[in-house]
Amino acid sequence: MSEAERRGAERKAARFEAKSVRPDGTFEGYASLFGAEDLGRDIVMPGAFARALAKRGPRGVKLLYQHDAGEVIGVWTEISEDARGLFVRGRLLTDVARAREVLALMRAGAVDGLSIGYHVVRAEKDGKRGARRLVELDLWEISVVTFPMLPEARVSAVKAARSADAALVRAMRAAARLFRS
Repeated sequence: MSEAERRGAERKAARFEAKSVRPDGTFEGYASLFGAEDLGRDIVMPGAFARALAKRGPRGVKLLYQHDAGEVIGVWTEISEDARGLFVRGRLLTDVARAREVLALMRAGAVDGLSIGYHVVRAEKDGKRGARRLVELDLWEISVVTFPMLPEARVSAVKAARSADAALVRAMRAAARLFRS
């Protein structure tokens, strides 16, 4: 990211609700939830990402680690708005060392946040709540992060991937015992 891009850039973090984190590095969940006030007093409104997604598509939005442009860890295969928020499906590139580390951290539940990097195109002040309503955002990256700002979203089913790995290890040990006998 250039210095010009960095100026005016904002980030919004949320724990994501992972449907699963698979051994091949694929995962899905929500990077933003509509109508939920985050710890920064911002509320992302439905439709806020529509123009940016139409312009860039999922491949034009980078999958980073901790908002570091030098830490590209995967690709987004799907990004869309639904009634709940910004749904994402991505794949960590397990040929990349940092992506393997992030995959292990996600499976363990140690890293469970997603954070959007964007520029505000249009926002409105919510005088009643004292919050800022984000009406249109120019989305350019979504990062896997440690500390999210939107506590309402949670990680789920990550343990399923870990228990599947444990079942595979048990099966491999049983097979090894058969070969030794």
